[in-house]
Amino acid sequence: MAKPNKKGPVKTVDIFCSKCGVKLFRYRKGGKGALVKCFKERIAEDFTEELGVCPQCSSVFGRDTLIRGTPALKMVGGKIRMK
Repeated sequence: MAKPNKKGPVKTVDIFCSKCGVKLFRYRKGGKGALVKCFKERIAEDFTEELGVCPQCSSVFGRDTLIRGTPALKMVGGKIRMK
């Protein structure tokens, strides 16, 4: 399978914790669907100490995985909000 585009999309979205509302990171998202996975190379700004864990309420919102041979976060449904 093909790897994701290195440069990625220009449009960025803010990702928030749905439980406490703290800003987790800014992500260069392509398309208009739901956020199911986040490629690590597309994360523009990261506000978490540990990737996949909310810094304020310590809820786990993503699991570390490889998708198409590229490091990514697989999102847990309902744990994040996107603006």
